Amino acid sequence: MTKYKKCLAFDFGASSGRLIAGVYNGEKVVLEEVYRFNNEPVTINNHLHWNLELLYKHILNGLEAASKDVAEFDSIGIDTWGVDYCLLDKEEKPVHWPFHYRDDRTEGISSKMPIHFEEFYSKTGIQFLPFNTVYQLFAEFKNNPKLNQKAEYLLFIPDLFNHFLTGNNKTEYTIASTSQLLNVNSKQWDFDIIERLGFPKHLFQEIIFPGEIYGMLHEKHMRKIGISNSVPVISVGSHDTASAVAGIPLEHEDSAYLICGSWSLLGLEIQNPVVNEISFKDSFSNEGGVFNTIRFLKNINGMFLLQQLKKHYNEIFTRKIDFADIINAAKLSHKSFSINPNHSLFLSPDNVMEAINSYCIATGQGKPDNLGEWAIAIYNGLTQEFENQLLNIESITGKKIKQIHMVGGGIQDELLCQMTANVTNKKVVAGPVESSVLGNVMIQLFALGEVSTLSEIRQVIKRSVSLKVYEPKLEGLSL
Repeated sequence: MTKYKKCLAFDFGASSGRLIAGVYNGEKVVLEEVYRFNNEPVTINNHLHWNLELLYKHILNGLEAASKDVAEFDSIGIDTWGVDYCLLDKEEKPVHWPFHYRDDRTEGISSKMPIHFEEFYSKTGIQFLPFNTVYQLFAEFKNNPKLNQKAEYLLFIPDLFNHFLTGNNKTEYTIASTSQLLNVNSKQWDFDIIERLGFPKHLFQEIIFPGEIYGMLHEKHMRKIGISNSVPVISVGSHDTASAVAGIPLEHEDSAYLICGSWSLLGLEIQNPVVNEISFKDSFSNEGGVFNTIRFLKNINGMFLLQQLKKHYNEIFTRKIDFADIINAAKLSHKSFSINPNHSLFLSPDNVMEAINSYCIATGQGKPDNLGEWAIAIYNGLTQEFENQLLNIESITGKKIKQIHMVGGGIQDELLCQMTANVTNKKVVAGPVESSVLGNVMIQLFALGEVSTLSEIRQVIKRSVSLKVYEPKLEGLSL
């Protein structure tokens, strides 16, 4: 078997996307960035949407760049954020651009649904989040009853992009598991829930699993980008968190993972779902993973808060800042302000500094009034929430967690890594930054027959990356 493979991994985040080529030589994977782009939502009729036309254009531009820079490549895989979807009509054209999960149309919608959340959780194992697919879809059909006649297919964002590339309509398991419409035990659509909510059954497509072939790259795209070899589009862990967990060189069952992106995803990789009164009360999710694993995790607001602090500060103040300024200001702050990052104030704030002020005043902490105090309120809030949820994970699963494996773009923030070690009093192993891309590439290599087990995948990743260890420090924030 050829031991030199080139896999193209599209990794879409909520604020940017990139195309990375993973080159495998039989021992390790080397990543080469091919194309990068911004991913900004647009407002249409007072609602927040994804710019579908532009994102599709970026996919084709990325493939065209790859055909020149990488030459021949062996496969393509796509992962994106979860829950968002697109409805297609009978001609397989979008009914409208996909809504953004931070759009406010789902406010209060859960109280109007005929199914109580306890039943949702018992069947799907997914924590309540107001933007879960089920609430978005219910709000959409309630606001536009004519969709029953118009909508023919529902595709999640990575499935939609795979559809564009292959012409096929399928739904990948890990992305479907974020919807709160997939049965946690059968790993198939829960049509009892779907029918009781009034959703047409025909919307929901065949479930396929990571490592299966979604289809072959359509000839029209091959001609456009100038390639002649037939290329498979592979179903990877299409939810970026699933790819990220696959891309972590986890070695022990006592290692928790913490994926640091716009959201912080803290959890354990387990074999069977945990669905009970305690996991329900503490709002833990059982999302699908690669190789039939379960991602038992908690969604926590993440780097989005620091991104918003940078954005809103620069909009208001003359002095412009970057993330290094935020980190340095937080280090110099002598105050102990702290927020609950999952409070509704911080879901989609118009001004995150005002939101922090409101929260701190309401909780008797006083009013932060400078960059360092706003920043340290975020850092304290995030790391304290990490500690709280680790304790919950230990209580629910009966496992004693000895270390935290942090991955994603947020690990470039050494203050966040060290504070996480300090506050949780656990060793933190940081790396790789590109865990979602590595997980994406490795599942492609599995489909191509180059690796055969999850353990083998993680050994390849361990040989391919550098890791940094942060030991807990009992005093101060020094790095």
